[in-house]
Amino acid sequence: MVSTLLLALVLGILVLLILILKLKIPAFISLLIATIVIGIVAGLDASSIFDSVQRGMGATLGYVATIVGLGAMFGSILELTGSARAIADVLLKRFGVDKAPWTLLFSGFLIAIPVFFDVAFILLIPVIYALQHRTKKSLLLYAIPLLAGLAVTHAFIPPTPGPVAVADILGADLGLVILMGFLVGLPAAIVSGIFFGKYIAKRIFVEAPYQIQEDLEVKPSPSIRVIFGVVFVPIILIVFRALIDSSVFLDKNSGIGAVISFIGHPFAALIIANLLAWYLIGVRWNYSKEQLFKVASKSMEPAGTIILLTGAGGVLKQMLVDTNIGTLIAESFVHLQSSIYLIAFIIAVLIRVLQGSSTVAMITAAGMVAPLLESGEYSVFALALLVVSIASGATIFSHVNDSGFWLVSQYLGINEKQTYQSWTLMTTVLSLTGIAVVLFLALFV
Repeated sequence: MVSTLLLALVLGILVLLILILKLKIPAFISLLIATIVIGIVAGLDASSIFDSVQRGMGATLGYVATIVGLGAMFGSILELTGSARAIADVLLKRFGVDKAPWTLLFSGFLIAIPVFFDVAFILLIPVIYALQHRTKKSLLLYAIPLLAGLAVTHAFIPPTPGPVAVADILGADLGLVILMGFLVGLPAAIVSGIFFGKYIAKRIFVEAPYQIQEDLEVKPSPSIRVIFGVVFVPIILIVFRALIDSSVFLDKNSGIGAVISFIGHPFAALIIANLLAWYLIGVRWNYSKEQLFKVASKSMEPAGTIILLTGAGGVLKQMLVDTNIGTLIAESFVHLQSSIYLIAFIIAVLIRVLQGSSTVAMITAAGMVAPLLESGEYSVFALALLVVSIASGATIFSHVNDSGFWLVSQYLGINEKQTYQSWTLMTTVLSLTGIAVVLFLALFV
């Protein structure tokens, strides 16, 4: 029986990799097929297999679909109104060109909270081009810190889709994931963005394209205070709710505690953020309701893919639970006395390197790790830290099978070797720093 279950798991993973890497089948369908293969080899009948699929999909999407959908609409309004670019411009004016790498790191860190990684990078490309023309230093001195900030927030900090999906699959509190994401993400971004960025900029000189100058027109944008307020309102509400629910301060059953617990729920917080963005940086700045409606609707296209992927990850988790493969793996790791954080990290690393997508790696790793949690008791802080350990693993070694590799290569105007030396190494430094900080924090949770 044990050998059959292990064979089912191995075959399922092999099928997943072949479908994605060789046959180029979309990850959503590939995850479903791999899950069904696991069920067949494990000896489940058709009725049981598809019951697991339905329960896994339904249990996951009820929460994640709402968060990802609201988050995508929120980000689309910031993109339309130029708010993301305004954050970077104001920070650069405030802190000056000399501190531009730090400014770009924090700009990326903040902007990627409501805006998808690739969109945020493209929005801010003109800023780093202009800096390179002005200072005549390597473009990498400014690009690497920006990319590090974007990459950390994209993988570590909700309400971006990856950590939201993993938190749901593992049963972690979203507010505490935000806290742990900041605690781990900031050091990882600084080491990989600032220190590594300075190192690689001295060794590879990259000049920005000159034609970008004509694209540097600055459009009127909302007040920066309003933009920051709108961006941070949902984060503050969600974090406060998590602290109250964890009894760090206040009683969630008291009057104030009950109100914060209600408006700090991710659903409520993101609805409030969308309404604020719609009016304060949309309608008040002469964007028509038709324009806002159009971009909000358009934002559902990329969100739909992520939602389906997340559902498929929930299906994989459910199958591992129903076939008892998760319990078998858990018992094996308990016997080996391995750290759950390292296990989660290594699984995410393997999937990330083999198939490329950090989101797929995070969701698949979460589905495989979730059954392991049944073998022990984990605090709410430990579960949040576990989400970040998966995020760290799923960030490592971006290479040719990752769309981000080609996005960076194209917009920075560098060849494949230079992209490996800069972007790929940066993601690896970020990942290893992240897991190191996770293991340190694990000593206290």
